[in-house]
Amino acid sequence: MIELSLADIGRALASREISSVELTGIYLDRIARLNPQLNAFITVDPERSLAQARAADDRLARGETRALTGIPIAHKDIFCARDWLTTCGSKMLSNFVSPYDATVIGRFRQDGAVLLGKTNMDEFAMGSSTETSFYGPTANPWALDRVPGGSSGGSAAAVAARLAPAATGTDTGGSIRQPAALCNLSGMKPTYGVISRYGMIAFASSLDQAGPLARSAADCALLLNCMAGFDERDSTSLDRPGEDFARELTAAAGSRPLAGLRIGLPQQFFGEGCSAEVMQLVDAAIAEYRQLGAETVPVGLPSMDLSVAAYYVIAPAEASSNLARFDGVRYGYRAPAYADLTDMYCKSRAQGFGAEVKRRILIGTYVLSHGYYDAYYLQAQRIRRLIANDFAEAFRQCDVILGPTSPSTAFRLGEKAADPVQMYLSDIYTIAVNLAGLPAISIPCGFAGGLPAGLQLIGNYFREARLLNIAHRYQQVTDWHRQRPAGHA
Repeated sequence: MIELSLADIGRALASREISSVELTGIYLDRIARLNPQLNAFITVDPERSLAQARAADDRLARGETRALTGIPIAHKDIFCARDWLTTCGSKMLSNFVSPYDATVIGRFRQDGAVLLGKTNMDEFAMGSSTETSFYGPTANPWALDRVPGGSSGGSAAAVAARLAPAATGTDTGGSIRQPAALCNLSGMKPTYGVISRYGMIAFASSLDQAGPLARSAADCALLLNCMAGFDERDSTSLDRPGEDFARELTAAAGSRPLAGLRIGLPQQFFGEGCSAEVMQLVDAAIAEYRQLGAETVPVGLPSMDLSVAAYYVIAPAEASSNLARFDGVRYGYRAPAYADLTDMYCKSRAQGFGAEVKRRILIGTYVLSHGYYDAYYLQAQRIRRLIANDFAEAFRQCDVILGPTSPSTAFRLGEKAADPVQMYLSDIYTIAVNLAGLPAISIPCGFAGGLPAGLQLIGNYFREARLLNIAHRYQQVTDWHRQRPAGHA
């Protein structure tokens, strides 16, 4: 059962081949047995999850069936869930039990999905390895001495180890796609504004976007159908007609299903910086797409080399503003001893935030300060516009852009912890997508040294269904996404 697609699980539940209680129990047992070595979950509440599963079984018995009814889903611990501990991987929120549901959580509840647990993550989503979590690092199921990527590493590790059939994540600079690549999963960042950010604890508000992590593009489509939609409570939510993101997956494959598709290959993705082993796998994937009927065209993204620098001005600036609310007054961590109100603020924040979060708050406060705002923040925003313009020009020549997701396979735990710049460069191929607000997906494309690598496909605005179809066609003729890590039976 743990190897079935979401659609197949849904059919098994609808036909009463298995109950949601039985299915949820299978995953809870696996979490109890395997999570101690992986540390993929922060919070698990079997009683609460099984109660939701019983309610789902009642819905199924009445014939009230939706695509995800009765299916257990893991959620990144950045989403507020009513009556669940919601920590954002931090000491600051280690005692925060949310009184309400994030819109994403509410949509899953509405569809009858079971909340399986809350997954580990880099503290306040700041990291590329899930090593900055207050609850300790998550291990990659493919090699326990390696990172699973970040910041959605707990979600990725949980799905890869079959502790959950699918999970949610968030992507600010690659935090869904990079863990997907390092854990052999499919992970999608939709167009900015397609999924509501209400109840999703903010890191960088103009960059954050929720998305799905699953074993295939087809599974991601089903999750996106549930997650997407307008939300009047989120001022950045886009009021667009609803759509079925899986609609193109049912088209007849044919011998050349992607005939006429133009795939752009940016020279900036194929120069120095990517390991030879990963690039070899990407080249093999390009050859596979040509066999499927696609043609490749060279494109340029000349401003992409500036994306990391621009991102690490804009994101910390927004983080310093967003995290100002965590002051020890209303909720979250409060220092046990202090002299006065100002001292309480200072000690609560000094003790409640980790090193990486403090680093980004300091950078953000600096670039927003008088005398530096124009020199840094406004300049970074101008670069952001140049990057978006580069993508717009590229999409006049092609339908989709292809390249590696991450410059290497999973690195060792602790390998880059002392070098923030090297850690930041892990997202060199993903950050520009967030700056432009575009949709992108990472899918498995092979293994180097026994570790998975990811292929990134970037689409134009609101082309999620097309991206999913392009990824799905590749997965119909390859089996990389079906591979699972050994030692997690």
